[in-house]
Formats: sequence, C-alpha cells, structure tokens
Amino acid sequence: MNDIDKAFELLFNKLEQWGHHLVLMLPNLILALVLLVITFVVARIIRNGLDKVIARFSHSPALNNLISTLLHLSIVMVGFLLVLSVLKLDNIVISLLAGVGIAGLALGFAFQDIAANFISGTIIAVQKPFGVGDMIETNDYFGVIERISLRTVDIRKVTGELVKLPNKMVFENPVTNYSFHGIRRIDLDVRVSYNEDLEMVQQVVIEALQEVKNRVKTRDVEVMYDKFAESSIDFKVRFWVTYSRQFDYVSAKSDAIIRIKKAFDSCGIVIPLPMRKLDFHTKPDDKIADQLGAIKVAIRNENRLPGTDA
Repeated sequence: MNDIDKAFELLFNKLEQWGHHLVLMLPNLILALVLLVITFVVARIIRNGLDKVIARFSHSPALNNLISTLLHLSIVMVGFLLVLSVLKLDNIVISLLAGVGIAGLALGFAFQDIAANFISGTIIAVQKPFGVGDMIETNDYFGVIERISLRTVDIRKVTGELVKLPNKMVFENPVTNYSFHGIRRIDLDVRVSYNEDLEMVQQVVIEALQEVKNRVKTRDVEVMYDKFAESSIDFKVRFWVTYSRQFDYVSAKSDAIIRIKKAFDSCGIVIPLPMRKLDFHTKPDDKIADQLGAIKVAIRNENRLPGTDA
C-alpha cells in the first residue's frame, strides 16, 4: 500500500511541475501561436502580390510559380524559427538545421536526375530558347511544344503522339527551333533532259513559283543547276515561305511541285526518267558449249530407233 501511495505522490508531483511550467510558458505559447498565424497570413499576402508583379515581367508560369513558392517557403521557415526561439527551443532549431542539411545532401544524391531536370527547367524558363506553340526538333523528336514545366518539355509530334522529354535531355542536346524566325526555306530537287534550253527552264520555274502558297515575296526564287547526271541535268529550286506550323511548309512544297509540273507540260519541257542499260552476253563460253553438246548427244541417243546406227 505504501508503494502505491509513493507512486501516486511522484505522479502528482510531476504533474504539478508540468502544470507550473505550463503556466510559466503560457504567455510564450500564446505569443508563438500568434506569430505562427501572422507568418502564414503574411506569406500568403506576399505570394499573391508577388504573382501579380512577376506576371508583368515573366510569361513563364513555371518560373513564376517557382519564385513565388520559394519566397513563400522562406517566409514560413523564418516564422517557424521565430516561434521556436520564443519557446526557448534554440537547441531544437540547431538540430533541425543540421538534420535538414544532412537530409538535403542524401536526397541530392538519391534524386540527382530530378534535381538536374529541375535546374535545367529553371534555366530554360529564364533563357527562353523556345516557347509553347513553337515547332522544334530535338533528341530525334519533331513536333509542337504544348507545355513547358520545371521537369519536362511536352512535344506533340506531327503524327499526333505526345512526348514528354526530361528537361535535362533538352538542355544538354541540340534543339532546332523552326518557328524562331517565322520563315523557312524550301529546297526542291528537279531534273530536265539534256536537250532542254537551261536558261529557258530556269526562267519558266521562277515565273511558275511567283504565286506559290505562303511564299515570302521579299526573297527571290532561286534556281541553281547542280550536276550532270546519267540521264538528266539536275538543279535545285529554293524559295522561302512563312512558317507558323508544319502544314504551311508541306502545303507550300506540294503547291510548288504542282506548279512546276504544269509549267513544264505547257512548255514541252521533259522530265526524263532514270535510265539503266543492261548487257546480256549471248555467246556462251567453251564450258557451257561443251555441256550443251553433251545434252544434245544424249537426247539424240534416246530418240534413236533400235537397230539403227548413231
């Protein structure tokens, strides 16, 4: 019975000490709670205001969200440290900072690819080498950019498939941006017969392509003869078209081929077909001749009547 009384006495003493400390810490607890509420309210107000300000200078939603999120977390972290300081838990603050540093180092090694994509996405958002809606080619993928995030670049291929490329791959490899200048040159390979007047052919092609679809009128149509081929004289036709989507390029190229064919037909200009000459040896060599002779003798012996000479 005495042991039970002593146990209850120790428990009551401990509870009394805790209650005494709680009463002493009550003002600090109230102040810490107020500081915590103020921290979250101020962080939200600053983040909302910063979103509006950044949107005036940057048109990258991913970058804007990154900046506002980092600032929001920084304010919350400062407020949290102040709350711990008010509660006289400075040792815990030091331990937390040390733990965060060690955890950050471990996570950095474990998720280095994710970190690399994140950093690459941040650099892409700042430098803006391309934007949503641009036609690009990178890592053997060709298509229109649909979305740029801090982790991936989403490309819609011309055949309809959606490709999510990690930012690290896009950042470290060459990128061709076909939409950067808004124009693109089309190169056509054409051939004519050796019998044609080359200067006339050149003039016919230039006149035929004056009104081709989407052509940039400030740049001339160029016709440059390239080489003497086996059955034709080859030349290249070059002209520039406005470019905002792949269909502009494809339709202009198709229209140019149609116009050149019609112009050649109306002027009697021949587009020669490839020619190949095959030589067949009709005279057999001695070995084949001997084999053919043996076959003839065998056939004659089979057809010979009994009792007759060869």
